[in-house]
Order: sequence, then structure tokens, then C-alpha cells
Amino acid sequence: MTVIQKKSDNPIAHLTAEDIELLGKQLDAIRQSVLDTRGADDARYIRTVIDVHRKLELGSRAVLLASGFPPAWILGTIGLSVAKILENMEIGHNILHGQWDWMRDPKIHSTTWEWDMASPAEQWKHSHNQLHHTYTNVIGKDNDLGYGIMRVDEDQKWVPAYLAQPLWSFINACFFEYGIAAYDLELGKVIAKGETKDPEFRRRAKAVLGKIGRQVRKDYVIHPLLSGPNFVPTLAANFVANVVRNLWSNSVILCGHFPEGVETFEKRSIDGETKGEWYVRQMLGSANISGSKAMHLMTGNLSHQIEHHLFPDLPSNRYAEIAPQVKALFDEYGLNYHAAPLPKQVYSAWHKIFRLSLPNGWLDNTTPKNLPSQLGKLWRMSTGPKARRRLLLQAEAA
Repeated sequence: MTVIQKKSDNPIAHLTAEDIELLGKQLDAIRQSVLDTRGADDARYIRTVIDVHRKLELGSRAVLLASGFPPAWILGTIGLSVAKILENMEIGHNILHGQWDWMRDPKIHSTTWEWDMASPAEQWKHSHNQLHHTYTNVIGKDNDLGYGIMRVDEDQKWVPAYLAQPLWSFINACFFEYGIAAYDLELGKVIAKGETKDPEFRRRAKAVLGKIGRQVRKDYVIHPLLSGPNFVPTLAANFVANVVRNLWSNSVILCGHFPEGVETFEKRSIDGETKGEWYVRQMLGSANISGSKAMHLMTGNLSHQIEHHLFPDLPSNRYAEIAPQVKALFDEYGLNYHAAPLPKQVYSAWHKIFRLSLPNGWLDNTTPKNLPSQLGKLWRMSTGPKARRRLLLQAEAA
């Protein structure tokens, strides 16, 4: 995952400045074609999805009133899990992007919507819409790239603590909504700089804790209490549904930016960046998930991550329509349209998490036959004098 600027086979080296600007104009035309045709069908779509979600959640919670009966617990938990995924992915995420603001419906608007998530909508919009979508896959600028807890690039110095990266990445996935809330607060940076007493941080932290409190009361107090003698099974069902939603949303997001072959960029590469160059960065810094219409719906159409990053404010239901036009431009300009089925993308993303948790070259140099000696070498790289560790790391990467 070395940044594109340091690669010997730079995938955009063949493009001239004129090519990039023409590509930008062609993408602008695709975007405009959707803006010109938004209308009643699109509005009907999002209202239908919201209606289905609300009925599914209400029905699932009604079934969970009898959660002491195992079939009711299973049915209610599955339904609630699906409802939470729908709300976070296709509804909340996309409404908060402003995809439906053009309808001028105050109930379905980025300025009024609050989602079923630990992070307050306003804080998420800043970290996601303004920062992540502006600085997509720029090392040191895009905190979505590893969420500040992972080694995401070979040029990032390896230290033994990264050996735990797969474990803490999995824990983060299970409790993803709380990880996002901490990330939106820039909690790690604030603690490192000793700025926890800053009034603005305290204001934002209070908002996060208030939102978490409301979520906890809803899922782990009020609804279990409504189940009377089935308090514990209902509480467990809510916990499982939240974990399922967290694991699913984490997987979808990892697939969008972290599989092998997705490019990253140096900070200095975006100085003076043109609209066309911004488009190219979105194209190469994102990856799609191929699959059925149901799968696209459950990912919030982030399975069309490339199209979403090119046009984050277009209605999500239109991404499938413009995807062939976008892919045609990739082909025309000799660029790699990164798309694969969900299992392959998930495997690729987690393979990278494991690979980058290890010293550069270690995994590539390891075979079943030499595994014992490689494990011994890894131990020596992780312990002992720094000078010896540095020499071993240099030799492994060579």
C-alpha cells in the first residue's frame, strides 16, 4: 500500500494534465445528468425505504416482547439487525450526506436527521463529509484510513505494538459505533496533546456522552423493560443486533478503501489539486463490491464506493445506473476499476490488516517450511536492543 507517488509503476503516469481535466469534465457531465433527472421516483424510493425500516423495526421489537420463546428471539433479533443496518447505511449515512436535501422535506434532511448511532450526526458530518471525503486516502490527512489505530502503509514505521493490530481491529469492528464516536471526537489526538480540558472538546464530548446515554437507555433499558419477564433475552437481542450492525458496517467501509490494490497518496500531492485531480484520487482510492440489488441496498449503496466518492451528494439509488458510465471512463483512460464480491474484498482488507501488522517483507518471506525460524526472527525484531531490531527490520524488508 505504498503511496502512489513512490511507486515505480505509477498507474496514472500515462495521463497528461489535459487528460485529467477532460476526465473531470466528463464526470461533471455524468453528475449533471443525474441532477437534471432527480424527481418523484427518487423521492418515492427513499420514503419507501424509511417506511420499510420503521415497520421492520417496530415489528421486530413487537416480536421481542416474547423473546423468552427462542424462535421469537431469533426472528426478532434478525429483524432488528436488518433494521439497524438499513437505518445506518441506506438511510442515515446518505441523508446526512445531503443526498435528499433537494426534496426540501424537513423530516428527511441533513440538517435535521439524527441516526441510530453513538456519534451525534453533526460531529460525524464534520469528520466524514468535510474531512474524509475531501482528503480521501491521503496519508496523514484522512483519518478514516485506519481510524488512527492501524498501520496503513509500508512507509509507516513498524513497531512491535502493531502485532496486536488484528485483535484491536476486530474489537473496534464489534463496537464500531463507539469507535466512530471516539474518532469523531479525535479523542486520541486530544489526549496525546493534553487538551482534554479545552472548552470546545468538552462541549463535543458532552454531546457524545449524551447521545450514547440515549442509545443505551433505548436499547438496554426501555425496550427490555417493556418485555417484562423477558427483560434479559430482549436486552441480549438488542446487544446482538448492535454488534451485527457494527460488524456489517465496518466490513462495508473496510471494503471501500482498504483492500489490496486501492491507492494511497502523499500529503504534498494534493497541494494545488485541481477538480480533475481530485476526481482521479477518488477513483483510485476507492473500491466497489459487486453483488445483488439486495446486497447494494444493505450496504447503503456503498458497494458503489467509487461512484459515491465521485458524487457523494447524488441519491444513492442512482449509483447503479451511472456505474457503467463511470467504468467506461476508467477503461477509456486506462485506470483500474477496483470491484470484487464481498467475501473477496473482506478477505483482501483483512489480509492487509494482518500484513501491515508485521514488519515489511516478513509475511512474503514466510513459508510453512521456514515458519519456526521466521517466528524466531519476529521475536528478535520485537524484543532486545533497538539497534539490533533496526538491523533485522532492514534486512527483512530488503
